Amino acid sequence: MPHTSRWSVDIPIKYLHSLLLGTSQEPLPDTLAFVDCEDPDNLHLTWAEYKLWARRIAAGLRRAGLLKNDRVLVYSANNIFFPVVFMGIILAGGIATTANPTYVAREVAYQLTDCEPRFLLVTESSSGTALEAAKMTKFPRDHIYLFDDGPLLGRKPDTNRFRHWSELISSVEVGKSFSWREAESKEEVDETVAILYSSGTTGVPKGVELTHYGLVANCVQMGTLWDLDQRHSSTNPKAERQRMLGILPMYHGYGFLWFGTLAPYRRASSYIMKRFNLRNMLRNIERYKISELTLAPPVVVMMAKSPDARRFDLSSVRKVQAGAAPLSREMCVEFESLWPPGQINVKQGWGMTEAPISILNWDDRELAMTSAVGEPLPNCEVKVMDDDGVWEVPRGQRGELWCKSPTMMKGYWRKPEETREVIMPDGWLRTGDIVYEDKDGKYVVVDRKKELIKVKGNQVAPAELEGVLLEHPDIQDAAVVGIKWRESLPVGEDEEPLGYLVPRPGRKLIAEQILSYMAEKTSKIKWITGGIILTDSIPKNPSGKILRRMLRDRLADPAERAKAQGARLATPVQPTVMARL
Repeated sequence: MPHTSRWSVDIPIKYLHSLLLGTSQEPLPDTLAFVDCEDPDNLHLTWAEYKLWARRIAAGLRRAGLLKNDRVLVYSANNIFFPVVFMGIILAGGIATTANPTYVAREVAYQLTDCEPRFLLVTESSSGTALEAAKMTKFPRDHIYLFDDGPLLGRKPDTNRFRHWSELISSVEVGKSFSWREAESKEEVDETVAILYSSGTTGVPKGVELTHYGLVANCVQMGTLWDLDQRHSSTNPKAERQRMLGILPMYHGYGFLWFGTLAPYRRASSYIMKRFNLRNMLRNIERYKISELTLAPPVVVMMAKSPDARRFDLSSVRKVQAGAAPLSREMCVEFESLWPPGQINVKQGWGMTEAPISILNWDDRELAMTSAVGEPLPNCEVKVMDDDGVWEVPRGQRGELWCKSPTMMKGYWRKPEETREVIMPDGWLRTGDIVYEDKDGKYVVVDRKKELIKVKGNQVAPAELEGVLLEHPDIQDAAVVGIKWRESLPVGEDEEPLGYLVPRPGRKLIAEQILSYMAEKTSKIKWITGGIILTDSIPKNPSGKILRRMLRDRLADPAERAKAQGARLATPVQPTVMARL
C-alpha cells in the first residue's frame, strides 16, 4: 500500500504573492529580509521594503507591456533583488523563469525559443552571451535589460549596450498604490507562476510548470515540519530568529524556491552570497551568526574535508539541511564533527523540480542516524514500484519512487507527451529515482534509475560507490560511471564501474590501494574494475548532481578510454601511480 504522510494540513486557496505579502493594505515588519554579504550596510532590504519594491516592479512591468501569463527570463547569478523580482513578476500576472548565468549562447537560445519570454533580465557579465543568443533567436534587443543591485545604490552601469532594468521600476508613489485581489477559486490558483528548467542530466532540459497552489502548499508543508522544532516554531514567541545563508544559486529551483518562497514565508533573514567561495562562506557564518544552512552535497564534502572549516566560529549554526544528491552517513558524521557532539545532525531531504522543494524529509525531533531522506511531508503519498511500474515492492527492496503531492508540477511546458510519460492517469508522478524503505519507514535514495550500472546481472548504484570513495582520506571528490569494455556484448550489459577521482592536494592515488580499499568496503561487483582517471574537478549541475552524462561522453573519445584502460584494476601487478589528466 502507498505510504501516506502521518500529517495532514489545510492548503489555503491563495495566490503565492498573497501568502507571502499579505493583502495590498497589510503592512510587513521592518525586520531584515535580505542582506548582501559583501555590502551589508548599503545592500539590504526589510520585509516592508521587499513588499514595496515588488509592487514597484509589478507596476513597471505592466507599464512596459507585460501581459497576463507573459514570461520574464532572469539570466543572473545571486542578487538580493532576485526574490523581489520574482514577486514583482507574479504580482504583474507574469510567469518567472530562470537561466544559469554560465550558460553559453546555444543554451540560452534554447530557453528563449522554448519559453518565449517578453523580457530578459541579464547581469553585465553575461550580457555578451545574451546578445549572441538574442541574435540566434531574433529576440528583440530592446527587450533585454541589465540586471544588478544598482537601484538600491542609486546608480546605473556606464554602458549603452542594453537598457537598465530600473526602467522597469515605477515610482514609490505608484508602487504604494499597486493593489491586487485575492483568489476565489482553485482554478485561479492552479495557474502557472514559474517555469523552472529541469537539470537536463539525461537529456535536453524541460520547462517545469509550477503553480500558485503548489508553491503555497510547499510553504505550508515545510512550515508544519519546522514548527515541530520549538526552536523555530511560529507558535513559540521565544523562538530563535532564523538566519539563513544564501549560497544556493537562485537561478536553480532549489535556491529559487528556498529563498524566493520559504524564507519569506517564515520571515527568515537571508544573507545572500553572490558567488560561492568556501572561505567566504565560513567567514559569513561567523560574521552574521547564521543559524541554518541549506547545502548541496559538494559543499558538505568540501567543509568536511577542509582544514579551514575548523578555523572559523561556526557555533551559531543549529540546523543543517542537505539535498539534491545522496550523501553517505559517514560523510555526514565527518561534517558533524565540526561542531561539539550533538549540536548538529545533518538531515537529508528529497525532492525534484517536478515536485518541489521536498516530498520526503525529517521530523526535526528525530535524529537522522542513516543516509535516509526521511518520510512523506504533510498531504504527500509515496510508493516504491517495480521496473514495469505494475507492482509495489516490499519494504527493504529497491524500486522506483512514485509520489503524489499538492506541490506537483502542472506538467512540462509545451511538452504533453513527455508529461504523460511521468504523470500517470491516476495522478502518480514517476520520479526516476531508485529508493527503498528502511525498517523505520524512512526512505533511502540509491540513485537515478538511468544511472545504474549493470554488473554481472546486478544493478550497482554509482552514488553508493562515490560515497565509499569519498571516505578515503586521499580523495577530494569522486564520480563513478559504467564502462563497457567487451564491445561484443549487447548495449548496457556487463558494464564495469569506472572512477573519476580528484585527489586531495599534495596526495597521490595508487590504483592497487584504491582496489584494496574498495575490496574491504564493498562486495566484488562494486569494485572499480573499469579503471580510474584522475581529474581536477567533477562536472556537476548547480544543485550538486554529478553530470555523469558528460563523463560518459568523454569516454567516447579513444584517448580517454586509453587512460582508463591503462589504470584498470582487474589484475593489479605492480603498484601504479595514476597520472593526472
